[in-house]
Amino acid sequence: MTKSVSFAVVGVLVGLVAVSAVASAVLHRREAGVLKMAHGLEEAHPVHKSLLFMKERLAELSGGEIRLDIYPNAVMGGEIETLEQVQAGQLAMTKVSTAALEAQLPEIRVFGLPFVFRDDAHCWKVLKGPIGEQMLRAGREKDKAFFGLCYYDAGARSFYATRKDIRSVADVEGMKIRVMSSPTAMDMITSMGGSPCPTVWGELYTALAQGTVDAAENNPPSFVTSRHYEVCKHFSLDEHQRVPDMLVFSTKVWDTLSPEHQAIFRQAAAESQDYQRKLWKEDTAKAMEFLKTQGVKIIVPETESFREAAKALATSEKYADVKPLYDAIQEVR
Repeated sequence: MTKSVSFAVVGVLVGLVAVSAVASAVLHRREAGVLKMAHGLEEAHPVHKSLLFMKERLAELSGGEIRLDIYPNAVMGGEIETLEQVQAGQLAMTKVSTAALEAQLPEIRVFGLPFVFRDDAHCWKVLKGPIGEQMLRAGREKDKAFFGLCYYDAGARSFYATRKDIRSVADVEGMKIRVMSSPTAMDMITSMGGSPCPTVWGELYTALAQGTVDAAENNPPSFVTSRHYEVCKHFSLDEHQRVPDMLVFSTKVWDTLSPEHQAIFRQAAAESQDYQRKLWKEDTAKAMEFLKTQGVKIIVPETESFREAAKALATSEKYADVKPLYDAIQEVR
């Protein structure tokens, strides 16, 4: 082989290597724009619809550079499992109730205290203000490998029972009531004289039907989509909790994004929050109308006895660490 031919071959090989490297870099950049998000709700839920809206906005605002793949129906696990995947960088995002963050961020327990918010308007004024922003940042500031992008509306939680009306705290006494796997939720039921039963959500219908638990508590849309109204004909609108949902993002994934893409995520999340709140309001109204057609007795109880039990819990020694936050929330007007 002549020198000229050898140099030509080497040149071709070098060129192929260069082309391969460029192709690999392009492929890597393309794959870097595909992010995964998982949550535990069904596809008809306002949260999933709002995430689809966010997905579209991400694509539009980034000119197709950002693609969000969404996995609903708990195919990646429940809230604790998806949060762990977010912390490991295996998922970019998930949606969790702030109650699921209590083990990671003890101060967020304040959002789960009953009647900490006066009403929906007060709740959102807090969430969109300095206290809400502080909670969104807390995961990153405490090196938990996640932070909050925004909040989603999860409505007001109220009691529903299989066999009797719940009109005051006296009616809760002795009842076995299903709650979220949250220490604060369990403390709430205990403070009212009931027995908290942190049953898995997917097993609750059977537990109610078989009498393993006497009652549960949730918002109207969830009461409908779970079909719990089929076995619980007593819905008491005491609205004891307004525990928000949070969209959380992996810091490991976030730190790989350009400042431009980070700004796009923040804008798309903020827009999806407004969209989700609109859908939630509509779904709540539809749920209440539907329940009336199903023979569910809608009760509007007095709330004074519930509020007294709630205040005793909030001012107890067990919650002394969040008392300053609780007081600050009460001062928001």
